[in-house]
Order: sequence, then C-alpha cells, then structure tokens
Amino acid sequence: MYCLIDPAKLVPTEEIDVTRLCEVERDITQSGRWKVPVSVHKDVYFVMDGHHRLEVANRLGLRVLPVVLLDYGSVRVTSWRPGETITEKDVWGMYRAGQKFPCKTTRHIFDLQLNNCDISLDDLRCFSPEPAPTYYRSH
Repeated sequence: MYCLIDPAKLVPTEEIDVTRLCEVERDITQSGRWKVPVSVHKDVYFVMDGHHRLEVANRLGLRVLPVVLLDYGSVRVTSWRPGETITEKDVWGMYRAGQKFPCKTTRHIFDLQLNNCDISLDDLRCFSPEPAPTYYRSH
C-alpha cells in the first residue's frame, strides 16, 4: 500500500546524480504515469529509496507523491560502496544534522515486497495533500 504525501514534506538523505536524474525524469514524463512510490521513514519522512524520483516530482511541480511508509523494523541498510559500512544510526545522524550522503551511498534492503502504483502525472499535479496519510492499494 502507498499513500499520497506533499513532496515538500520529504527529506532527502542523499545527493543525486544529474545524469541519472535526467534519465528518470525522461522515463516518467514519457509515460505520463508515476509507477514507483518513494520509500520513506514513517515517522519523519526521510527518504530511504527514491531520491531521484523525489527530485523529478519537485521539477514537475507535483502536489502529491506516492510514498510507502516504512521503518527499520522491516528495512536493513548497507552501502553500495565496497568496503564502506553504513548503519541505521548513520542515516539517523545525517538526517538530524540536515546533511546528505554522497549519491548512491546508502542501500536500503526491504524485507517485504514493495508494490508499484500507476497514477497519471496530471492527477498528482491536481490532488490536494491530505492532513494525514490516506492509504491506497497498489496495483
């Protein structure tokens, strides 16, 4: 399940790669559909997975964004970088300090299967953010 949240409430924890950002933006705009929710921490809304998608949402002026709310009870964290160790404590530390890891530092591994969605970009531009998350079934 996913919910629709104002992208301005989400807190990135990693920098983005401009080349990858352009690829993701092209794919999303060509399809005209949002297909993969952003994974965020359920209590404080920091991004676990989907930093490039969040930036695309901001560029496209989306009023709401499909997100999956998770916590570290169902998510493990490691690093994409060989020889580097990243822990949940490290991610929380960066979040609290208002800092970001370099691009592709954290790798969040989800214990459960995350489903996709299929929502038109026009709908995401028009929907009004709700005060509390409303959950929708994934397709």
